[in-house]
Amino acid sequence: MIENVANLEDLVSSMNSQVIKWRRHLHENPELSFQETQTAKFVYDTLESFGNLELSRPTKTSVMARLIGSKKGNVLALRADMDALPIQEETNLPFSSKNSGVMHACGHDGHTAMLLGAAKVLSTIKEHISGEIRFIFQHAEELIPGGAQEMVKAGVTEGVNAVIGLHLSSQTPLGRFGIIYGPAMAAADTFNVLIKGKGGHASRPQEAIDPVAIAVQLINSINQFISRKVNPAQRVVLSVTQIQGSNAHNIIPDTVSFGGSIRTFDPEVRKQIPKWIEQHVKGLTEANECTYELKHDYGYSSVVNEQKITSLVEQTIIEEFGKEQCYHAEPVMGSEDFSAFSNVVPGCFVFLGAGSENPIENFPHHHPRFMIREEALEMGVLYYVKTALNYHFAQEYVSQ
Repeated sequence: MIENVANLEDLVSSMNSQVIKWRRHLHENPELSFQETQTAKFVYDTLESFGNLELSRPTKTSVMARLIGSKKGNVLALRADMDALPIQEETNLPFSSKNSGVMHACGHDGHTAMLLGAAKVLSTIKEHISGEIRFIFQHAEELIPGGAQEMVKAGVTEGVNAVIGLHLSSQTPLGRFGIIYGPAMAAADTFNVLIKGKGGHASRPQEAIDPVAIAVQLINSINQFISRKVNPAQRVVLSVTQIQGSNAHNIIPDTVSFGGSIRTFDPEVRKQIPKWIEQHVKGLTEANECTYELKHDYGYSSVVNEQKITSLVEQTIIEEFGKEQCYHAEPVMGSEDFSAFSNVVPGCFVFLGAGSENPIENFPHHHPRFMIREEALEMGVLYYVKTALNYHFAQEYVSQ
């Protein structure tokens, strides 16, 4: 059983100051999606210093490490993302970003540091590992089509039996783990509509075919008809977030474009929505003697947590941190390209609180003043380590 690994908590605790140093180095040196050259080098060099790991570079800016145990068994993958965002930091931290206009505003610096800590700890107890633990340091989570998809194509999930991930949450109190069974994060798609009318002078609208008026009707009616097409229990969100037309007050433009985001959980509903939008746009534009172009782009699919591995993760969290620190969270309308891994391998993605008890101090993700409490890092390392060991010691998972 897992208890046979002596002083594991002490080993994790002894790593904490180093994990914080790694996190601060990464925070000072953020790199955008698909540009994580120095980040990947730092991760590779750090892993290489541990020993007992087989390292590779599945893509240009990603890293994978394999810890092959002393006994036969299944393969568990642990994943962290490494990229930053195009945001100018406003935290005034002593280790603020040195790269103008680039910031770790979503916690990926913490994710990477925690997985490095877990790799260090687990690499020192190789003799206790049955099977293999695969550490996936993923690039480009923030930018569609995402780095996870590239890594899957590169073969990082071949032979993997389960994958687990973790996301720090700045708006959840420190140390609280959010568990979700089944659909956990939404699929995120985008759409853009171009209405082609006939421009003219604002003083003589009768001589124009006004695309502005038609776009306004469409925006209002799309928001309404989606709510009537979809069962409210399906948790669908459609948001129009942009509109472009004329730059002058006295001109009716030839064209108006608008677009936005669609969030869904159900794959069938996800497929139907672009068809419904097009039917609606086609009908209204034809009725007003104008034409249209519609573009729909599929983004990340929904993250779905598999029952069995999620149950093991929940049990591990309760045993290690206490039942009061583990809660069943609601599905999140945000998206995550962890779904590229969990689409092909049974997976579990959980949330770890890294915020203050005072909500006013907690800025949201992707905010210039986003911060995490670094006390969460040690908990994240222990989460990875204990879950990995529980997985490999659990008889139902280990190959005989």
